[in-house]
Amino acid sequence: MLTAHVERYISLRQTLGYKLRNVATNLRGFAIFADDRGDTRVRVATAVDWATVAPSPHARYVRMRDVANLARFLHAEDPSHEVPTNPFRASKRRRLPYIYAPEEIVQLVRAAGRLRESYPHRRYIYGTLIGLIAATGLRISEALDLRLGDVLPGGVLQIQRTKFAKSRLVPLHPTAANAVDRYLEDRRRLAMTDDHVFLSAGHRRISSSTVERTFHRIRRLAGIAPARTRPPRIHDLRHTFATRALAQCPTRREAVARHFVGLATSWATPISLIPIGTWRPRRI
Repeated sequence: MLTAHVERYISLRQTLGYKLRNVATNLRGFAIFADDRGDTRVRVATAVDWATVAPSPHARYVRMRDVANLARFLHAEDPSHEVPTNPFRASKRRRLPYIYAPEEIVQLVRAAGRLRESYPHRRYIYGTLIGLIAATGLRISEALDLRLGDVLPGGVLQIQRTKFAKSRLVPLHPTAANAVDRYLEDRRRLAMTDDHVFLSAGHRRISSSTVERTFHRIRRLAGIAPARTRPPRIHDLRHTFATRALAQCPTRREAVARHFVGLATSWATPISLIPIGTWRPRRI
C-alpha cells in the first residue's frame, strides 16, 4: 500500500523540520488514487493521470513535483518504484528580488515618520520595524513575533521556533541595538498586556497583511522605484541584507563557503546597512 510509504516519507521529512502541509495533502491524495488502482509502487502512468486532473497548469506541475520527490526517496530503497520526470511546466516564476540601495533604506525609515498617526506611536513602530529587518535579515513574521523577552542583553535577539521549527540567536549591529533599546525604553512605558515588541492599533501583534499594506504606503512616500510594474516589497529587505552580507565577506573560496553556510542557517551576521540610529521619531 502506497499510503504507508507516503506517511513514512512525510513523518521523516517533518522530523527534519519541514512542515509539508501542502505536500502532505498532495501525496495523501496521490496514495488514495494509486491504491484505488491497485498500485503498490509508484508508477509513472498513475502519477501522470493523477496530476492531469488538477485544476490548473501550475497545480499539475506541483503535483508531479511532489510525487517525483517521493519516488526518488522510495526508489533508493526499492528500484521498482518508478521516478517520473515532470512533463508539466511551472507557470509561476519566483520574482527577482529588489536590492535596496543604502540610501533607499534610509528613505524608507524616514518615510515611516510621515505616516498618518492613526494610532499613537505608529510612526515609531514602523520606522523601527523596517530598520530592524534591514539590519538583521529577519523574516517579517519573525520580527512581528518578537516579544519583549526575546530581546536579550548585549544586543542579541532570540528568534523562537520559526521556519523548520528551529530557534536561533541573532546579534545586532551596535547602531541597530541602540535604536532598538531606545524604542523599547518607550515601549515598556505602555500599559499593555500584550508583550509583542511591535503592536497594532488594537494593542496586539501586527498582522503581516497590515504590514504589507502599510509598507506599500511607506514605499510610495519614499518614492522608491515608482515606475516598476512589480514594486519592491518589504521582504526584499531580507534579500538586500543577504546580498550586502555576502558582498562584505572575504573573497577566498573557503571563506565564502563558510559565510554561505552561516547565512543560510542562522542569518547571524551583524552588519550596518543603514544608520538606523540616526532617525529619532517622536517618542511614544
